Order: sequence, then C-alpha cells, then structure tokens
Amino acid sequence: MEGVGLCANNKQKQNQMLPNKMRGEFTRNQRKDSEGFSETPDLEFEYSDADKWTIELSELYSYTEGPEFLLNRKCFEEDFHTHMPEQKWTELDLVQHKTHAMRLLDGLDVIGRERRLKVARAILYMAQGTFGECSSELEVQHWMRYNVFLLLDVGAFTALMELLNMEIDNSAACSSAVRKPAISLADSTDLRVLLNIMYLIVETIQREEPTDSPEWRTIRETFKSELGSPLYNHEPVSVMLFGMVTKFCSGHAPHFPMKKVLLLLWKTILFTLGGFEQLQGCKISRRVSLGLPPLPEDSIRVVRSMRAASPPASASDLIEQQQRRARREHKALIKQDNLDAFNEKDPYKADDAREDEEENDDNDNSLEAEPFPLERDEVMPPPIPHPPSERVCFPKGLPWAPKVREKDIENFLDSSRSKFIGYTLGNDTDTVVGLPRPIHESIKTLKQHKYVSIAEVQIAKEEEYQKTPLSGGEEELELCATELLYQGILPSLPQYMIALLKILLAAAPTSKAKTDSINILADVLPEEMPTTVLQSMKLGVDVNRHKEIIVKAISAILLLLLKHFKLNHVYQFEYMAQHLVFANCIPLILKFFNQNIMSYITAKNSISALDFPHCVVHELPELTAESLEAGDNNQFCWRNLFSCINLLRILNKLTKWKHSRTMMLVVFKSAPILKRALKVKQAMMQLYVLKLLKVQTKYLGRQWRKSNMKTMSAIYQKVRHRLNDDWAYGNADLDARPWDFQAEECALRANIERFNSRRYDKNQSNPEFLPVDNCLQSVLGQRIDLPEDFQMNYDLWLEREVFSKPISWEELLL
Repeated sequence: MEGVGLCANNKQKQNQMLPNKMRGEFTRNQRKDSEGFSETPDLEFEYSDADKWTIELSELYSYTEGPEFLLNRKCFEEDFHTHMPEQKWTELDLVQHKTHAMRLLDGLDVIGRERRLKVARAILYMAQGTFGECSSELEVQHWMRYNVFLLLDVGAFTALMELLNMEIDNSAACSSAVRKPAISLADSTDLRVLLNIMYLIVETIQREEPTDSPEWRTIRETFKSELGSPLYNHEPVSVMLFGMVTKFCSGHAPHFPMKKVLLLLWKTILFTLGGFEQLQGCKISRRVSLGLPPLPEDSIRVVRSMRAASPPASASDLIEQQQRRARREHKALIKQDNLDAFNEKDPYKADDAREDEEENDDNDNSLEAEPFPLERDEVMPPPIPHPPSERVCFPKGLPWAPKVREKDIENFLDSSRSKFIGYTLGNDTDTVVGLPRPIHESIKTLKQHKYVSIAEVQIAKEEEYQKTPLSGGEEELELCATELLYQGILPSLPQYMIALLKILLAAAPTSKAKTDSINILADVLPEEMPTTVLQSMKLGVDVNRHKEIIVKAISAILLLLLKHFKLNHVYQFEYMAQHLVFANCIPLILKFFNQNIMSYITAKNSISALDFPHCVVHELPELTAESLEAGDNNQFCWRNLFSCINLLRILNKLTKWKHSRTMMLVVFKSAPILKRALKVKQAMMQLYVLKLLKVQTKYLGRQWRKSNMKTMSAIYQKVRHRLNDDWAYGNADLDARPWDFQAEECALRANIERFNSRRYDKNQSNPEFLPVDNCLQSVLGQRIDLPEDFQMNYDLWLEREVFSKPISWEELLL
C-alpha cells in the first residue's frame, strides 16, 4: 500500500509542476479514462458454421415440449419390453440392436395413425440416446451417435421421408388447422416427431469425430450424397423443405412447425453443400483450376485475428460524462483560484473549446482514445505488462492486401490519356506511350495488385457462350450438390425468398404484431395457456427464444446459399440476390438493426435447466421468477451475435459493387443505425458494419465525414483498400449517376435471364439456331396430317388461294 501511495504522491507532484495549460490537458485525459473511454474486453466469440453440438440439439426443442421426453421413453419401453423382457438397450449387441430397429421400422407401415405415432416416438427416443438408461450427458451423447448411425444403416431416413411427404399432403389436417382460431402444439404432433428424428440424424451424422470408425465415415459420405441428390421424391430434400416453407406462408398449412423445418433445412444445406471452411477450400481449388493466382490471404484467419475497436459512447453515457465534467471543473476552478490567485486566465478554458469540438464529433468514439500528445515517459507510470495472448500477430500495417480490378486500371488509363494525350484507347491497358513517368509507375503498382475474381472469369465465359451459341461448343456442367439444388429451386426461387423474408420479419424483435402477419408460434404455444405468473414468464422466455432460433436459421440459410451460388456461378448468386432485393431484404435487415442491439446480443432467453440433454439426466430444480429473470451467466448470446453477423454479411453481399443498392442504404438512413451496431465490441461484426459504412460515405456529405473522423479511421484500419477508390473524398464518378440505377438492375436482370434460358430452358431453344432441312425431296416427302374440315373444303381452298390469285412469274424468276 505504501508503494501505491508513493506512486500517487509522485504523480500529484509531477502534475503540479506542469504548466497550467498542460496540467489541464493531462487532467482531461485522465478524466476520459475514468468516464467510460477505457478499454473493455472484447466479446470472446468465435464465429463458426454452428454452435456447439449440445446447444444445437437443445435448440430443436421448445420448453413447452418438455413433457414429451417421458412420453417418447414410455412408447419405446412398452414395445421394447414386449419383445425383450427384463433387458436393457445398452446391454444388447449390434445384431440385437439392428433386429429391434428394423422391427420398429416395420411398425411405421401400419395404417393406424395412433400406432404409427407410437412407433415414431419410440424411434425418436432411440435418436435421443435412450437417456433413461444413461447417468450422464456424455453417456447420452455417446448413445445418440451410436443409435443414429444404426437407424441410418437400417434405412430409417427413407421411411421417414415417405411419412413426411404423406403428412405434408394431408389435406384433412391442413383444412382443420385453417379453420381453427388458435393453433397450438397439439396440431403439429405427427410432423414434429418426424422432423425431430430427421434433424437429430442430420445434425449428428454431419459432426465428424476422430473416434468414428471407417464404416461410419462411409455411411456419412453416402448419406451426404443422397441428401443432395434428387433421390427422395425426385428432388433434393432441401427443395421439399422449401416447399413446406412456402405452403406455410401461403396460409394453406398454418400448423407446420416452422422452426423445426427451418433448422432441418439449414442443417441439410450445411451438410450437403459444406460450411465456410469447405467454401474457402473450394474457392482455392477453383482458382487453381481456372489458372488464377492464389488468394492474397486467408480471410477466415485474418478476421479471427482482428481486434475490436472501442465502441462509441451512448447518449446516457455522454450526459453522465458532461455532469461529472461540470462538477470536477467547478472544484478544480476553486482550487486553482486559491493556488494561483494572480493568474486571471482560466487554466481549463483552452481545453474546454477542444473538448466541445470532440463532443460535437457526432459522439464518435468508435476507435480507442487518441494518444496523449505529451511525452508519456515524463508524466505516466510504466505500462503494466500483459500476459502473451494466442492471437496471431501480423507485422505492422494493414491486415488486408489491397486489390485492383481490371476496370479500375482501365478507368485510370482513360483519365490519364484524356489528360495528357487528349484521346483514349478503349480497353487497352498495355500502351503507355506519351504518358509521363509517374503514370508508368502508378500503372505498374496497380497491375501488381490486380485481382481477377472467379466471377469475372465466369461472366467472360458466359458472354462467349451468348456470342457464339453454335461454335462455342457445349458447356461442361458439373452436377455437384450446389448445381442440383439450384436446378431444384430455380422454378420457384422468388417465392422461396419471399417466404423466408416473411418469416424473418415475423420473428424480428422490432416487428409489431399485425393481424395480417403469419403465426410462427404454432410449435411453441401450449394447448392450455398459462395461469400463473411463473408459467407466463416461462412461456415468454420460450417465445423469445423461439424467435431468436428462427432468425438464426434463416440468416444462416440465406448466407450459405448466397456464398455457394456465387462460387458455383455468379449469375446464380445474382438471381437469388436480385429477388432478395426485390422482396425488400435491405430495409428489412436495417429494420432488424434499428433496435438496442447490445440488449439483443446480451439477451438471456434461455433456461439451462430445461435444455436437452440436461433436463432428461438431472433432476429439475424448482424454477422461480428470480432464476428466470437472471438467466444464464454468459457474457452474450451466441445465436444472436451469430445472426447479426450473418445479416450484415448478407447486406454486404447484396450491395457490393451495386450503386443502386448502395443508394438504398443512403435513402433508408442506414448510417446512424449501423453506427449504433459498432457498440458491439466484436471484431468480425464491426468489420462488416464498417464495410457497409465505407460504400456509402461518398454519398453522406462532407459534414458527416467531418463529424465522424474516428469512424473513417476505423474503416481505413480494418477494411480492405481498393487502390484508386475515392470512398473517403466523395468525388462524383460516372457510375454513381442516379438515372443509371434502374438501367443497371435491368441490364443485370437481362443477363441473368439469358443465362438461365441458355443453361436450363432446353425446351424453348431459339428457332433461328435450329438446323434447317434444305432437301426438296425430304421436305415434300413428309407426311402431314390435315384436319378433316380442310380436306372437305380443299377445292374451295385451291380456288381461293391458288387459281384466283395472279402470279407474276417474271418477278419470281428475278
């Protein structure tokens, strides 16, 4: 304690020895550190394809479904003990397990609905790990994997698909649900049981474990190819699930458990197409096959190694800071008058003007406080050493290598030639005759950082196919899982996008309940509404959690599809993106972020004691209102932060290089909404927010840039640079003319339609490109069936069309 006091005394003496101006400035800097500008820890969030396996399993079930766990167990044990009395499932061998599993599958073929549902519940209990014979969560997880692989090996998934198709086409259930004023959990019992089993199978199979046997690995790869192929009902499973989504949104099947459908759809796409790591590997191999240079860096590694910037201060924090500052300045002025009565000048006056300027900086503190201009060694104690972290350390400089497009080089050469020579050479990027030496160096630098994307190569190839449809040859189409999925959803893709966005709007926390909005709570509301305060609180947590999981699934589905389609062919991506834009996806995402985003990310809408598999292994504690309000001890909600990052990435995908869509961000006043999202101290989320701010800064005006210089600095530090990009200066360019925006979208739409027609519309080929039969004998020899009325009036036709019309043989010969 003496050392601390001595250090404080020395610091006070040093402060008194400073001149008045410098003392006030140093005191102001200290005040800043004590008023909320100091470093707060980053959110320890690791972005991935999905959350931990146990959490993904628990999010399948709503808390209202809790009593059904014991019902599933009862159905299994009744059947199991009938055939194998006084035996346990965990004590049987593989042959006995297979025998009983196949016996259960035979029970799915019975006509009686009640009997079929009991067998389905018994199979669900197997997929849930036969938890009644397990003593720990790890044991449940072990038996889950074992039983799921067993069920898949005996052909359970095919039987479940047949039953699911039958339930989808069940018109009696649909008409009954449509007539009901309030739909509850009981209306979707059969569908929920089937979707639960299918989700558990897909989610478990896709998770690879080092201890998996070679047989299990073979089963996984076979199942993956089957899921992505049109084997079930002549279409991929994802297409069938998309059909369920549109049927639900159309109002014809309001009882569909939409959360489970969306979760299964997401995990099916993730399993069949691959996650973000697989995407990066596919991108690298695709660039190699096209003869393109390797990527300048691993984007996943760079983003994970970034450090978040300090969030901007909130309005309440600023008011509190001003009040503290006023009190402290008042005390300091009294002390200063006593010490320096001869000094008429107020020592803090010069600093106040500077502080006011910073306050007027649009309250922008999105970067760390700027370093103090004095020599730190003279006035500040030595820094406290921090333990070394595992973060990847980059050399000093920017995290991203700059990129240059071919179009950027062409524009630079055009402007240089117009300035120095007086004419242009079109697309010629090699001729530099007549240009000064510095321009030569600039062109050399631009070409060193030139980046050719896969999309540019695909667009160039498509233009060649369109120009030379006959001599260009047939396109070699690789029928990968992405291509098969695109072919499956192509006829109804606009309806699928509209349906997903409708559900996203209904699940967004900023949406208000409307009479015409769809009801997404069919698989969470109980038959009897709660009667006590505790039950109401529990249902409230369940409903909020239900909506959060839906947002998480839809955001992941859209992002995965956009990224996979872009890699497969850019026009597939553009087709989906354009229909998202037409369905108002951009304002919908902005509306989602127009909330207290920190409250959304730190929301505690979960009850860990009721999560699976914890609730089936441990005794349930007595729930109280206090425990429900407290929630868990996590710093943030993983799924909500995951959803926010996904939605920001989707917004980036939709607006990148599209001036018309960038202007939509400006028109909808997205800048203040996005700036508030910078409060979340997570590097990846901040990166995508800053990207969205960067593309619109030139349209926001000089005053906005002047009052948001710290945000501009953050963009410079964290976002990739495009050489020759004047994003920070707001120079008007030809591409930003507002009257070209509609033409830009129309031209893109025409290119997409030509691509889809050429590649997928084989029935409507252009008649001008069909082969022509020029042989007179074969043409006259063709048998043509004439209608009866023509044959009866043949003489009249000859008289009218042949004999009565004069023929000028001279003109015919000429």
